[in-house]
Amino acid sequence: MQYIDLLWFIVGVILFVPTSYFCLQIAMAFFHSKEMSILPATTPSLAILVPAHNEANGIGVTLKSLLAQIDLPQSIIVIADNCTDDTAEVARQYGVTVIERHDDLKRGKGFALDYGMQYLKNTLQPPEIVMIVDADCWVGPNAIPTLAQSSMMRQRPVQALYLMVSPDASALKTRLAEFAWVVKNQVRPLGLRVMQGPCQLMGTGMAFPWAFIAKADLANGHLVEDMKLGLDAANAGHAPVFCHEALVKSAFAANEAGADSQRTRWEHGHISMIFNTGLPLVLKGLRTRNTALVAMALDICIPPLALLVMFLGAYTVISAVIALFGYSGSLVLGGAMLMLLIFAVMAAWTKFGRHAIPLWMLAYAPFYALKKIPLYLKFLVKRQVEWVRSQRD
Repeated sequence: MQYIDLLWFIVGVILFVPTSYFCLQIAMAFFHSKEMSILPATTPSLAILVPAHNEANGIGVTLKSLLAQIDLPQSIIVIADNCTDDTAEVARQYGVTVIERHDDLKRGKGFALDYGMQYLKNTLQPPEIVMIVDADCWVGPNAIPTLAQSSMMRQRPVQALYLMVSPDASALKTRLAEFAWVVKNQVRPLGLRVMQGPCQLMGTGMAFPWAFIAKADLANGHLVEDMKLGLDAANAGHAPVFCHEALVKSAFAANEAGADSQRTRWEHGHISMIFNTGLPLVLKGLRTRNTALVAMALDICIPPLALLVMFLGAYTVISAVIALFGYSGSLVLGGAMLMLLIFAVMAAWTKFGRHAIPLWMLAYAPFYALKKIPLYLKFLVKRQVEWVRSQRD
């Protein structure tokens, strides 16, 4: 039993790495300064790619928010990708550039973005900055010029603050998902920003210098193509930076099946990235002394919050069983990690998450995590490997 306790303690040390990094990010977010960076007075030339698959019902909201912040409607390029509705016709009514793509074999956002980039490469004067905004989002005031100027000044990819909001009368699990999104997309990137670290790309509200995005590998059907693109940038020495001053929002699917599809795609993609990309890049970053790559790869290796709670809960319970035989080292470690995580989550809610969820709902979080067990088991037996558009109302 002593050897079992030693091996189990080593498992706990492995869990301690993502847990402590998660808590450090949240702690550092409390030291974030609201002072804005001094940006150039002029906005560089830019193009905004809007990949859209059957978004006729909602793309108008996205285009209106973009058109309010730019001078040339033609600089917005809507890629109507494998659409079976009138997305292209609706978009053309707003005076933007619309290109259509049809390919039943190469499906997914990455292929659509590559198609948009090929269009831009054939123009006489490529833009200085290329931005990506999903067709189901809307941008906050001054978000577009702020992102463009920030990317131009730093010559690196820049990620806006991207938040998801719950539709009215949303189920409890959707409200909890909104809070988890705040932790993942706002609090943790803020903490990394305070530490002068990079951030993950989040799929929308992204700005890229032409020199980088023109060479990027976009033509893939990866479930989390944004994470892959961000790690590719860090691997090349151009790690993305977080621009908290620019806001992009979207809404969770009101349709229950659509919301479940969203979660499955995001979380299966994230877990795959941990094993296929995150861990190897941690080692590569250490070997090449690329601190930005190490920081991003370690961030990728933090499991989704519900899964991390489940891991620590299960570890502590098994450690308690081992402690019955007189070996309590693992139980002390497991209990400490679990309490540290709970404290960090409560701190994040106190400072950043009150608008997303009331405190009494947060008490439901452990049960919410348990209800996601089928989603994680599905990763083992029937993993989602292809991009599928979530059903929306």
